[in-house]
Amino acid sequence: MRDTARHALALVLLVLAAATPLRAQQAVPTPDDYVGFKIGSDRHLADWSQVTGYMEALAEASPRVQLDTLGPTTLGRPFVMLTIASRSTLADLDHFHAIQMKLADPRTISSPEEADSLIHEGKAVVLITSSIHSTEVGGTQAPMKIAYRLATSEKPLARKIRDNTIVLLVPSLNPDGLDMVVHWYRSTVGKPWEAASPPFLYHHYAGHDNNRDWYYFALQETNLTVRDAQNAWHPQIVHDIHQQGQRGSRFFIPPWIDPYEPNVDPLLTESINDIGTHMAWRMGTQGHEGVVVDAIYDAWTPARAYQHYHAGARILTETASADMATPITVPADSLRPGRNFDARKRSWNFPEPWPGGEWHLSDIIGYMEDGAFALLEHAADNRERWLRSFLEIGRKAVAKWERWPDAWVIPAGQANRTGLQELIRVMVTADVEVRRAGADFQAGGHRFSAGDYVIPMHQPYASFAQAMLERQEYPDLRQYPGGPPRRPYDVTAQTLPLLLGVDAVPVDDLPAGSVPLSDPMASAPEPRRTAPGLSGEQAGKGAPRIALYQSWSADIDEGWTRWVFDRYHIPYTTVHNADLKAGDLSSRFDVVVFASESPRTIYFGRPKASVPDSLAGGVGARGVAALEDFVEDGGTVVTLQEASRFAIDYLGAPVRDVTAGLRPEEFYIPGSILRLDLDTSSPLARGMPDSTAAWYGRSSMAFVPTDSGVRVVGRYGEKDPLLSGWALGSKHVAGRPALVEVPRGRGRIVLFGFRPQYRVQSVATFPLLFDALRR
Repeated sequence: MRDTARHALALVLLVLAAATPLRAQQAVPTPDDYVGFKIGSDRHLADWSQVTGYMEALAEASPRVQLDTLGPTTLGRPFVMLTIASRSTLADLDHFHAIQMKLADPRTISSPEEADSLIHEGKAVVLITSSIHSTEVGGTQAPMKIAYRLATSEKPLARKIRDNTIVLLVPSLNPDGLDMVVHWYRSTVGKPWEAASPPFLYHHYAGHDNNRDWYYFALQETNLTVRDAQNAWHPQIVHDIHQQGQRGSRFFIPPWIDPYEPNVDPLLTESINDIGTHMAWRMGTQGHEGVVVDAIYDAWTPARAYQHYHAGARILTETASADMATPITVPADSLRPGRNFDARKRSWNFPEPWPGGEWHLSDIIGYMEDGAFALLEHAADNRERWLRSFLEIGRKAVAKWERWPDAWVIPAGQANRTGLQELIRVMVTADVEVRRAGADFQAGGHRFSAGDYVIPMHQPYASFAQAMLERQEYPDLRQYPGGPPRRPYDVTAQTLPLLLGVDAVPVDDLPAGSVPLSDPMASAPEPRRTAPGLSGEQAGKGAPRIALYQSWSADIDEGWTRWVFDRYHIPYTTVHNADLKAGDLSSRFDVVVFASESPRTIYFGRPKASVPDSLAGGVGARGVAALEDFVEDGGTVVTLQEASRFAIDYLGAPVRDVTAGLRPEEFYIPGSILRLDLDTSSPLARGMPDSTAAWYGRSSMAFVPTDSGVRVVGRYGEKDPLLSGWALGSKHVAGRPALVEVPRGRGRIVLFGFRPQYRVQSVATFPLLFDALRR
């Protein structure tokens, strides 16, 4: 009887033990139950309160999930991150974090035996970020399903992932934009303009460019992610979930196409190739068609790849879009070629084309979820290999690459104080060790002073410093020999000393041990951003009344201009088409600013069928007439880069663009830094150096005056003006006017051929914009 009782008790305990995971799983709400509809249903989207509410409920119910609020977004919403792992890992999270921090800095590891022990015990850390572009709506719906499956599934794959990895999940890198887009989309459903693009930027300042802020850290959301996810954990892998166009591949995964930025460690290139092809194979076994690798996207600019300079692999995935949550039908003959593949044909990197057909939000989410689990499977199966490679990349950096200098020295006594402060802020934010010299010293043929900033290059994140401080030499890539250029995915230059107007000196003979250096700076003060005569109380009664034009086409450059005005405390009024058409502008304003935007968009705006009537159209003839009267009455119109074509085409500014009509094989500057020579006797360049650096992008211009009254304030440098990046046919702009002033009546039009406030990084040319605003 005793044996029978013991067997019965054991059986009860066994049943209870087996039932525990089931009971725990039943206690965790599903995303569908929480939001009240099936995630991925056509025309249904969860907003941020529903997403965060679900994540809170999941963390409360599951011991495998921890939810943290990292801070407020730009507009005050909670910015959250989930940590998901096995129950035992979460219970001892500080211990595993300590292991990760030691692996991130080889200088803290005392012996090979200690390194082996850390690698044997540590977890692969994977950061999943999503929905930075909030019109890519699947990116915030999918994380709810990913989190639920990771937290509750008892299948071998989920258990293996939980046991071998720590998953950091940021369900949206742009919660403000998520709510903007979801609420706009809901308002369009059933209307003729259903799923039309929003009439506003879906990040308050940056719109789509919020994905270009990963080395300058201008945005609140970038800083929260860098500080509290990437720097706090230094993940081995960052999985960045995006969507792409409708008529190409269904799913992109690296390998990236060439070129790679030269400071990315080769081990990262190899690990990215390995995990990307694994993911593609895994997706194929699950029946996913239209998966492409080695196509579309290159790995050049650090603006999109912070982790590449912090020993981690950035794995971008791009899933084809629908019309937000509205399904579409894509005929097979409407599929199009892309860079390095054709969506209609098989190739080694695109082995199973998608045949066309219906495409739903549920398809998008399915690809995203399976892609994330394919990545996590690789991380779990290759945990030790990821950790060992991570440590080796750090060791190579600490030993210093041969092509790097011994140190970079940034003199502290520079004229451009704001630019200097911005550069130090960027370096410290990126976990680069910045020290101060304790005495005067000589190196590299230069004399330096006590207090100068020194960045020794024997450190884990020296690659970031090198990529930011050196001048870029983008390779001359052509579609065929002598043919048109092979277009880079983004820009080709990011040299911060040039953009910020400061000096940074590479030295190869820093006297070892003879220069006393401070401990690394723990933080950098916020730069003092001010524009004399324009900023806040300094402006006084004579301050100009500034209007900033905002179209209903969501112009990114307008958002960046607002960032500059807000950060420099410059009062302004946002005006729309109706405000300009109302006329009598001189009674309200002294200056009207047009950020870079196409002249047709400014004049014609959006078609009536695509938006409500109140948002249709542009400034039109009435707005142009009002602007002409404004200038004649003494007002100033300032046009930036592409908007200067509006001044030429519609306001009759007597200049033409010398680059108009040139073929790409004759002239092509896809985002580079050029020398800008200034007439410092002009009030528009007062206090500026004779020469500085200007940003030149695809829609930049070089002018030819057609009237003797045009005043030239700035010219691109003579002969070869290229300072950093790539320029084909730069002779066409060399010595040509880049900034001109056109007097008219009692007023003037100021035309910039470039963006003086490029992505808020070009501090060197901010004063030119500020001078143009002053009366």
